[in-house]
Amino acid sequence: MTTVVTLRHGETAWNREGRMQGWAPVPLNDRGREQATAAGEWLADQYAFDAVYSSDLERTRETTERVLAAFDDPPTPSYERAWRERDVGVYQGLTYETMEEQYPTFALGKTAAESAAAVPDGGESLDDMFERVTARFQELCAAHGDETLLVVAHGGPIYMLTGYAKGLPIRDAVLDHSQDNCGATAFEHADGETRVVAESVTGWR
Repeated sequence: MTTVVTLRHGETAWNREGRMQGWAPVPLNDRGREQATAAGEWLADQYAFDAVYSSDLERTRETTERVLAAFDDPPTPSYERAWRERDVGVYQGLTYETMEEQYPTFALGKTAAESAAAVPDGGESLDDMFERVTARFQELCAAHGDETLLVVAHGGPIYMLTGYAKGLPIRDAVLDHSQDNCGATAFEHADGETRVVAESVTGWR
């Protein structure tokens, strides 16, 4: 059985301001750095990781570094594009309010969730994100066998994995879940089946 613990990055200024981050190089804010440090201490008390993977965006890199600082001799992390947030293209940086009022197809609400195939100018669809995230998840489970992995990512990819494990359509994967900054969601994969064993846990709070 492969255990995969996913962790959302810590808070950023754009999280606090309610802005679409996408692939923007946004660093953690002070609270986000505190969250990542505390999450690392909690994870180090709960798990021993055989491998660590992370989105290569700034906020996930910083989160990963702070988390691993709590471990004795942690694995060297692999930073990958596969774990990035959805690329929202030209809408990057706009507020959630503006998106919902003017571009609901690419916002965070029901209209967007029901438009999984829609592609923002310069970005990618929810369908595209689902495919890249679940494909990489399957590859890691096949490669690591009976090991425990840490994946530091974003809300969007974690929603996709949670929906995938539960057999949900993308609409429900997006609308039925929430993921706190530095919340941990854990999966177990065995015999071709994936199940969710914990959702958005923040035991360090």
